[in-house]
Amino acid sequence: QVRLVESGGGLVQAGGSLRLSCAASGIIFSSYAMAWYRQAAGNQRELVAEITQGGRTNYADPVKGRFTISRDNAKNTVYLQMNSLKPEDTAVYYCAALLRSTYWGQGTQVTVSS
Repeated sequence: QVRLVESGGGLVQAGGSLRLSCAASGIIFSSYAMAWYRQAAGNQRELVAEITQGGRTNYADPVKGRFTISRDNAKNTVYLQMNSLKPEDTAVYYCAALLRSTYWGQGTQVTVSS
């Protein structure tokens, strides 16, 4: 059974930082590209950042220079370091494992107050 469990969300003031973690089980983690998506209320889910099996990264324009995605294959975990947070970063953040199928976590709420 595939499980992706996000943690690290919460309430933070604008300009602050949070680090999200996503622990994976039930998959060969190193074989999967991993990604973080977010969905704000009333909006569609959107890609935030992704990291390939080899460690190449890609970021959505709104988060470039502020967010960093990384992975630790020994721990089956992907991270999202979020700095200089803005109120518009408020959303539910989802972890995804990407190969032939896409697996999703349950999401973690990030709220940035102004």
